[in-house]
Amino acid sequence: MSEASSALLSWIEHQGIWAPLLFIVIHLLRPFFFLPVMVICIIGGVLFGPVAGTAYSVIGTLLSSLLFYRMIRFVPSGFRKLQQMYSRWSGKHAKLTVKQVAVLRLIPFIHFHLLSYCLIEISADFKEYAKSSLVANFPLAFVYTSMGQWITLFSLPVIIGLVSLLLGICYLLRRKYEVFVWHEFFHISEGRT
Repeated sequence: MSEASSALLSWIEHQGIWAPLLFIVIHLLRPFFFLPVMVICIIGGVLFGPVAGTAYSVIGTLLSSLLFYRMIRFVPSGFRKLQQMYSRWSGKHAKLTVKQVAVLRLIPFIHFHLLSYCLIEISADFKEYAKSSLVANFPLAFVYTSMGQWITLFSLPVIIGLVSLLLGICYLLRRKYEVFVWHEFFHISEGRT
């Protein structure tokens, strides 16, 4: 596997002007090969450096999110599964904020497209979803592109500490209010007056 990835990196590196475009296409194809987003972002940092790699990763993850928005409607069973996962994960009334999604995207084992679905749930339309995706994808691309190789050197206790810190930040960024429906709050039965 490492020889194949080294050969792919070398091939992309030698494509000159086409290398950024190929890298963005790899971001789009990433879900089909079950590659983690963080790995692709780290590769972008290695190939293009922190600034250009971050820019290409932001473009690639944004296009991947927009493609997900358009394509998930064509797979009703996948859409229903995401709805069920989201409702189990977030509770009945709780909705994540864009800032929370941005922080959760930094945690490697949380599914990228589940978080994209969370953005669909809190967005009114495609334009708002695109803006939210851009905001939520930027920290992911920046952190893993510029510091990705350094992060891979952390020990397990440090990784657990960082994940705990990110979850704490996510909790602090939550909405401080909750909306209750009148009938749910007072438990009024339909037959009684």
